[in-house]
This record gives sequence, C-alpha cells and structure tokens, in this order.
Amino acid sequence: MLILTRSDIGKLIDPAGLMKEIKEVLILWEDGKTVLPDRMHARFGAVTLLLMPGYAGDHFVTKLVSVNPGNRHHNLPAIYGTVVLNDGSTGKPLALLEGSSLTAHRTAAVSALGIRYTVPENISSVGLVGAGVQGYHQLLYACREKPVKHAFVFDFNPEAVSSFIRKISKALPDVSFTAATSAEALLESAQLIITATTSHNPVLPDRSDLLQGKHFIAVGSYTPAMQELPGSLFGLLDGIVVDTPYAATESGDVLNPVKNGQISREKIIPLSHLITQKNILSNNKTTLFKSVGMALFDLAVAKYLYDVASKANAGTHVDFE
Repeated sequence: MLILTRSDIGKLIDPAGLMKEIKEVLILWEDGKTVLPDRMHARFGAVTLLLMPGYAGDHFVTKLVSVNPGNRHHNLPAIYGTVVLNDGSTGKPLALLEGSSLTAHRTAAVSALGIRYTVPENISSVGLVGAGVQGYHQLLYACREKPVKHAFVFDFNPEAVSSFIRKISKALPDVSFTAATSAEALLESAQLIITATTSHNPVLPDRSDLLQGKHFIAVGSYTPAMQELPGSLFGLLDGIVVDTPYAATESGDVLNPVKNGQISREKIIPLSHLITQKNILSNNKTTLFKSVGMALFDLAVAKYLYDVASKANAGTHVDFE
C-alpha cells in the first residue's frame, strides 16, 4: 500500500490535472456509472465520525472524517481526515492518503470548475469571505482559472486577514491583495465573490443593489442550519448550480431558499448537466455555484494522486503481507 502524507500531496498536486479528473468523474456521475451510498454518521461522546464511500471506474474510495469542536482547547485541529483507495475489481487496498489537504484541494478544484461554467472569462477581481485554510486554496485555484489581478479578503477577525494575505501573496505574486474593511466594501470592489466560512447566518449584506451582476461561489454551508448567503440574492438568479443534487437537502444555502419560496427546486442545476451539455451560463447575469462535496470527488483526487505518485515513485510503500 502507498501512503501519501500532507507533504507528499502538496508536492504532487497539479490543479489542471486534478480538475480534469474531477470533470471526468462528474461525467460518469451524469451517465449513471457511479455508486454513491449515503454517508454514515456515528457519534462517540464529543466525537462525530463521518464515513463516506464512493465507486467509479475501476476504483472505490472510503473517506473517514472525525470532528471534535472541543479539540481547540487542546491546540488540535477540530477535523481529521483519512482517505483509503481500493482496486474496484479485487478490493485490494492501494493507498492511504492524508484527508485534510486532499479535501482542501478537491473542494477548491470543484469550485474552479464551477467558476469555469458560471463566471465570465474576463473576470479580473475576486473577493473572499473567510480567511482560513479553505479560503486559501479557493483563491489559489480561482486565480489560476481566471485572469485575476486584484483580490479582496474579508474576515470577522482582522488579524486573520493580515497573516492570510502575507502567506498567499507569496503563492500568487502577480495578484494584488487588499484587506476589505467590510463585506459591503468587498462586494463593491469584486466581481467574483467566494464565501468559505462556517457561519450559520449570511455573511454578505442583504442588498440587491450590491449583489446584482456579481458571481458567487459558496463552499462553507454543509448543514441545513448553515447559510452564508442573503435572501435577496436568490431573487436575482436564473438558477443555482450545485456540485451534487445532495446540496438541496444538505446545505442551508439551497434548502432554505427553496423552503422559503425564494427560488424553485426546478431551478437547481447540477454542474454535471452544464459539463455534459457544454453549456456556460449567461455572462451578464447574477450567478451562484454552491458546493457541498461528495465522496466521488475524493475518489477522483485519490486516484489522480496514486497514479502520479506511482509514476514518480513518491510516498511511502508499506507491505501488509
């Protein structure tokens, strides 16, 4: 079995190759050639275990995530993740991968595909709400997908923004970064808006005049109780593009607007539809891509990393026999 650490993954990742694999698995999903069982939740005291399997092509994957919010008191991450890749025909374990960095890259790669199909080509400014690990990867991939020259970053913790900009400026030296003083200022400055928070309440102002004509990528809300986006946004949309139909039941950014009559369920559009129909949304209208993730994306990334590492003789090989 091949073991790939966070460091290994960082050295092996190529955004273009990763996005290609994710696009292909979305096409398989659209054609009904995948198996995606419901994810399982189990609780052990303060710890929640999430188990997410998925099958496509010649492989299957199992992602295991543990969540313990109390870990912050021990100076430990609240979330740990592990991904196991297996041969689809024999079941043989092929690779064990560090899950947190894998998830950060796959989520950003999915968003970049959303940007490709819902955002105009000439976008040159992006705004980010949420100066965390996921926000960092979101900007890395967004600025590679579009010719971004100016990026604005807002977080309710100003100190987080300062350190964030220092770090990402080194990775994207051709982009000018500015700390936004408010969410309103960010909307006024940026054409593409990315929200990457764990907020239960909208992080953007509920003002149609600021939201009109903008393009939104929302990745933070993954439960019905979480909603990053304001109600007036949904009245400006022709539809909500989602990475998976499960977004309609898992994310408050889709579930709540439908329940409140702000947008109809018929206007929820899977990204796979746009890809297979080679359709890009109108450049002149307000757009939204909402991502919640699924195990098939983890499978695409795990397979990609396994193939690249095998060719490069990277990682650590362990013989279980």
